[in-house]
Amino acid sequence: MTGRALPFGPSSPIIQAPMAGGPSTPALVAAVSGAGGLGFLAAGYRTAEDVRRDIAAVRERTDRPFGVNVFVPDFAARREPGDDAAVARYREELAPEAERYGVTLPEAPAWDDDAWDAKIDVLVDERVPVASFTFGCPPPEVTARLHDTGAVIMVMVNTPWEAVAAAEAGADAVVVQGPGAGGHQAAFLTPPPDWPNSWTAPDDLPELVRLVRETTDVPLVAAGGIMDGADVAAALAAGAVAAQLGTAFLRTPESGTHPVHRAALADPRFTRTAFTRAFSGRTARGLANRFMAEHEASAPPYYPQVHHLTKGLRRAAAEHGDPEAMALWCGHGYRRCRDLPAAALVDTLMKELATARA
Repeated sequence: MTGRALPFGPSSPIIQAPMAGGPSTPALVAAVSGAGGLGFLAAGYRTAEDVRRDIAAVRERTDRPFGVNVFVPDFAARREPGDDAAVARYREELAPEAERYGVTLPEAPAWDDDAWDAKIDVLVDERVPVASFTFGCPPPEVTARLHDTGAVIMVMVNTPWEAVAAAEAGADAVVVQGPGAGGHQAAFLTPPPDWPNSWTAPDDLPELVRLVRETTDVPLVAAGGIMDGADVAAALAAGAVAAQLGTAFLRTPESGTHPVHRAALADPRFTRTAFTRAFSGRTARGLANRFMAEHEASAPPYYPQVHHLTKGLRRAAAEHGDPEAMALWCGHGYRRCRDLPAAALVDTLMKELATARA
């Protein structure tokens, strides 16, 4: 363990997950942090200057600690580009979708690093209290730069061996993401020789936390399907020091969840969630809809090329008020979303946690 002081723990265990694509607004982050939780901005798909402005907007609203999450690029994909032919075939398949929504698909969507260097510079310049990473571990020079500013570093993982790698990379805490989580799975390492290639994470998040707890003594944060105080209590009892909730905040008024997405969470037409790579090329969980059913089988596993290919389609579907071609990211507990202001939700979660502990 690093011994670095964490701005969360058993007495303040509520963390609002960073949700890229709009939901994690400065207003949401500030409300959660101001209520005694830890709010998170999502730097994914934002420009570096957008992230800098978001940080300033949070600080205008609260002086409490908050975090910023950054996607770690797959630099191997830069050296070994994805199969351009497979992406081209997928583009051809999506031509009727483009016609349906009146958009033009990009000809050859390319790999990019989501402005990685510029965003790390912003985190360092702004001395953010907490920096978290998804899709991998930050390299040693980035870890050193952030630690020099006093930042706490968190890495999201799906497996015990990824947790070990995160600890070795200097993470001060590890976010253990279960398969019930909404949005992209963080997975970034194949099993080592002493783990079976067929290993899959248990659906029970507390069980996954216990498995990870056996491999590392770095503080753990549980994430995935946590919707109420009883869920938080179960995660803490399994060995986590805090719980990270994303879907639970999607219907708060401070979130930037698109109105069509917000409505779909309560729409009886949508009866389940499922994993898909049809929207981004990377496995993610969301409400099962027409686009997923029709294109999941043929979507190539190339991120972010597929993300860039479909983002215009998704945006147009939202503008048309059609949830059937949107990435409706959410966890499997989405039916338990509550229409509460963010601060009231944090307060409710803490009261439910106290009741569950009692």
